[in-house]
Amino acid sequence: MKTTILLVDDHTVLRQALRALLETEAGLEVVGDAENGREAVELARKLQPDVVVMDIAMPHLNGLEATRRIAQEAPRAKVLILSSYSDDKFVQEIVEAGAVGYILKQTAAPEFIKAVRDAHKGKAWFSPSISKRLFDRYRQVPAKDHPSPGQKTPLAPTSREREVLQHVAEGEANREIAAALAISVKTVEKHRQRAMDKLDIHDIAGLTRYAMAVGIIEGAPGPMLTGAEG
Repeated sequence: MKTTILLVDDHTVLRQALRALLETEAGLEVVGDAENGREAVELARKLQPDVVVMDIAMPHLNGLEATRRIAQEAPRAKVLILSSYSDDKFVQEIVEAGAVGYILKQTAAPEFIKAVRDAHKGKAWFSPSISKRLFDRYRQVPAKDHPSPGQKTPLAPTSREREVLQHVAEGEANREIAAALAISVKTVEKHRQRAMDKLDIHDIAGLTRYAMAVGIIEGAPGPMLTGAEG
């Protein structure tokens, strides 16, 4: 039986290149592709793929929130993140959301193929630079400074609050956000204010910088996957 794959990226050329690459490999089959996180969740639920190759910075719903939903609504699918962002905190969040691996778009094609195959088996797979950095960072922190069970940490925005923040950072008005998420304008305003309070951000410019820094929305486009160019 073939390993079925769903590709998720808002760049059509990259999706096409990845499809061409994967379909040259025995035992791999691309069964669908999506250009944003919301579409990815719908297709994952419908197609039940073995592996979802997911970008992070996408319109409407980013890869982090999409991964959380896929883990809940299509739990048999293994999510493999393919991104140009490599912030340590964001890597940790995406793994906690349910992803089995995180690789960079600079990755060579053979390593990407291996990551897909390993993801199907449920094996964790990270780009070497990410693995080394996370290991070094953990090793350098004294044991007493590692979080202990029950230790309080700063409040983080909820999934819905992050979703609202993405729409705000993308320049949408409250009424547009309310319509897109099927909630009231008042609820949008509450989610927006609570999230900004938690992040200690007080203006749209700061919010946009935060969203770009952590990959909720896209800034400058990242490099193409080595060996996957059209």
